[in-house]
Amino acid sequence: MRFFILGGTGFVGKHLIKWLLQQSHDVEVLGRSAKSLDRIPSGCRTVIGDPMRPGEWQERAGQGDVVINLVGRSIMTRWSDVTKKEILESRVQSTRMAVQTLAGDQGKGKVLINANAVGYYPLDSKAEFAEDGPRGTGFLADVAQAWQYEAEKARGFGARVVIARFGTVLGPDGGAMAQLLPIFRKGLGGRLGSGEQWFPWIHVLDLCRALEFMALHAEMDGPVNCCAPQAATNTYFTRALGGLLRRPTIFPVPGFAIKLVMGEVAQVVLQGAKIVPKALTDAGFTFRFGMLEGALKDILAQKQTQAEAK
Repeated sequence: MRFFILGGTGFVGKHLIKWLLQQSHDVEVLGRSAKSLDRIPSGCRTVIGDPMRPGEWQERAGQGDVVINLVGRSIMTRWSDVTKKEILESRVQSTRMAVQTLAGDQGKGKVLINANAVGYYPLDSKAEFAEDGPRGTGFLADVAQAWQYEAEKARGFGARVVIARFGTVLGPDGGAMAQLLPIFRKGLGGRLGSGEQWFPWIHVLDLCRALEFMALHAEMDGPVNCCAPQAATNTYFTRALGGLLRRPTIFPVPGFAIKLVMGEVAQVVLQGAKIVPKALTDAGFTFRFGMLEGALKDILAQKQTQAEAK
């Protein structure tokens, strides 16, 4: 299949490109500049353009079978009115541009896989949600809803639309682990707040495999929860990572301290529901890393190999 990827120069994008090339797919990626495309895996075609604005790149994107949009400003920053606007607009506007690539007859038989987030669901530590779960309230849920609404417009052009709701993506060279590993290696890791909040997670390789699976299977349509089947609380994750690193995890961080430092975004780490990947498992997708300890062992082994290669 021919894939066109927006946001392919980021953490998830680079892993996805590598995986798709290994599976002998034709891959083209959009980058804002030649420099941003320097580290794209060889064998991938590239085009320069701004995913937030119309451009010649849209014609190239419309020639593919699958458009995957991964664009979105990181939410892990102290929120202000300005950053909130950037978080929302980066997602909605890039999605609007992606939908435009499928306008007219170009959308017939095509697939749009648009990133989204499990932040769509209510922040309820006592609840469990599959894809038919209700929308929550607050900024993150509003962003996820607006993001999804824009993507769904591609159906009007005859495209199949998949809303890929990501949990926290774990990998050896970016994402949450890039921030957590240095802290845990120093023996300074600890649960956050009560530690009882759920932590929906997915290994980056399983995420890439799942995105390809969505493209190849016509029954994958609408929201799809992209998280591992094993549920983990913040306390469970903390003990698992500390145990594998053989480091203590005796320094809990009180919720009030996190809120003081992080502001409103603290809700991302202090609250969370149990999210179930029902659409994927019902469709027959199998996770290589369905258990947290196995995922963490793989990531730490890859980190060790990378360190030895330097």
